[in-house]
Amino acid sequence: MRVPFVGSDAVASGELTPFALRRGYRPIYRGIYVPAEHQVSLRDRVVGLGLAAPDAVVAGVAASALHGARWVGADEPIEVVMGGRRAQAGLIIRNDSLHPDEVTTIAGVRVTTVTRTAFDLARCYPRDRAVTRLDALRRARRFSTDEVLTLAGRHPRARGLKRLRTSLPLVDGGAESPKETWLRLLFMDAGLPRPTTQVVVCDVDGSYVRRIDMCWKEFKVGAEYDGQQHLTSRTDYVNDVRVARVLRRLNWHVIHVIKEDRPAEIVAEARATLRSRGWQP
Repeated sequence: MRVPFVGSDAVASGELTPFALRRGYRPIYRGIYVPAEHQVSLRDRVVGLGLAAPDAVVAGVAASALHGARWVGADEPIEVVMGGRRAQAGLIIRNDSLHPDEVTTIAGVRVTTVTRTAFDLARCYPRDRAVTRLDALRRARRFSTDEVLTLAGRHPRARGLKRLRTSLPLVDGGAESPKETWLRLLFMDAGLPRPTTQVVVCDVDGSYVRRIDMCWKEFKVGAEYDGQQHLTSRTDYVNDVRVARVLRRLNWHVIHVIKEDRPAEIVAEARATLRSRGWQP
């Protein structure tokens, strides 16, 4: 049996009795069921929504996940554009205006296009969350800032356009994690130059050394957010040590940030290092 499924259809076809449906399955939406012990994924919830409300359009963060963006949890509330429906747990119903060319179909589910999804993310969330989600979307699917702004011109009365114009210029698809987005914004908010993301450093003979999360190439200063893998993988640790030796020989200074670091200390180190290498605030 396909999961999720319409409970009444399963009973009508004889696959399940009403008693078996109540005993062995649970609803994720009204009338839409999964096995009682099934771990429900975001995909299950989206597919179930398509069964429960075929006219609904998935938007926002869930739409970005359907387009391939990462770092979206299974319990992320699903934003939907649909009319005449009662609210259900796990859904955020938006009464937005959508043009026909702002909707596409993925896996049989109606969803906002990449550009429309970027438009919604940029205007519906506070700046840091918006930029984090937009970074993830741009990493998965390239979108044009100009096209998003053109879409804003189509919807001059949409709420959040001031937020959009603040968040959109800060987007960078080079961020490989939410923490990298956070670190980049931390530097920029502190008045440091905007770093360039994912810069490849080569040795004097042209051989590959490292791709640095973000850096100020002119000053040979980089910054990386060290996640859990640096503590749990001996191979990663050994490689990092060897690469660090080569970078020092090439006169690179790479700031390694961990979750225990205080933002003020991170900024102070970056500022002092940049100034020591010729940057003038």
